Amino acid sequence: MKKRVWALLDNRMGSVGQIKGVLNELNLNVYDIEEKQIKYTRWAALPNLLKGASLLGVSKDSIAQINSNFPDVVLSASRRTAPIALWIKKKSPKTKIVQLLHPDVSKSNLLKFDRIFLPEHDRYKHSKGNCFYTIGSPHKVSQKVLNEAREKWGKVFANLPKPLTAVIIGGSIKGKPFSLKNAEVLALEIKNLKNRIGGSLLVTDSRRTGDEAEKVIMNHLKDIPAHTFLWGSNDENPLLGYYACADNIVVTGDSVSMACESCGTGRPVFIFTGKDWLTPKHYRFVQSLYDGGYAVPLQDKCENFSGGKILFPARIIAQEIEKL
Repeated sequence: MKKRVWALLDNRMGSVGQIKGVLNELNLNVYDIEEKQIKYTRWAALPNLLKGASLLGVSKDSIAQINSNFPDVVLSASRRTAPIALWIKKKSPKTKIVQLLHPDVSKSNLLKFDRIFLPEHDRYKHSKGNCFYTIGSPHKVSQKVLNEAREKWGKVFANLPKPLTAVIIGGSIKGKPFSLKNAEVLALEIKNLKNRIGGSLLVTDSRRTGDEAEKVIMNHLKDIPAHTFLWGSNDENPLLGYYACADNIVVTGDSVSMACESCGTGRPVFIFTGKDWLTPKHYRFVQSLYDGGYAVPLQDKCENFSGGKILFPARIIAQEIEKL
């Protein structure tokens, strides 16, 4: 009989992406997976220390789909789903509960999780025996996904001069704006890179980039052949195609997910960190990618970095779940 897995999903796309990356690596001959879409009430804003192992803040519709016939494994990622996993454990002690990202619960409740998976840059938060660490966070950019994207998008970029450099741009974080100065420095470093190696660009940005920063970047890069997908475009999102078809990738260090996905391609990855922008946590994350040999800073002669190492924590986490 297959083991039953509930994946607790909410509207946090970062955590949902992490869960789906892990789910894609579970053996469907062994596991029967159900995705539970969780919705909340206003009480969800209460801190987890107050909610404990409870359904406080969970909508009635969501409660109806999780209050019976409990599974063998519950996979949770966001802080808001952690109390739900703990509540299920209280109701069904045999259920294994697995948490991605720190759950922000009490010390006693931390020990009730069967596994907590944290990226290395969060190692300082928890170090109990149920905690496992990976470089970066799980994502769904597997080699299968890349092969399918290459088949789909390769012909779209076929006429662009090679090599292709994907440019993946984030923006403001935690009250720290993505300054126009940093936008300019990023653009100039990309321009210098392309002056050295030639070829074209595959450029995408995010809502956090900001209109003015986007204008600064694109103005500096306007003379380089490019395919672009900028924030607000109604075209089909080519990001997976960018990952799959790029010969190298420039990514900003503000987004753990984008940087991890980039490093999952096996391509040379060059990271831009800017000045007076990233948080200490982001710097720890970026350094872990450098130390692991997955990326190097975007700077002079970065093109000498050949890449090749593939960062794919989802498979490591799936293997640990199987051990349960």
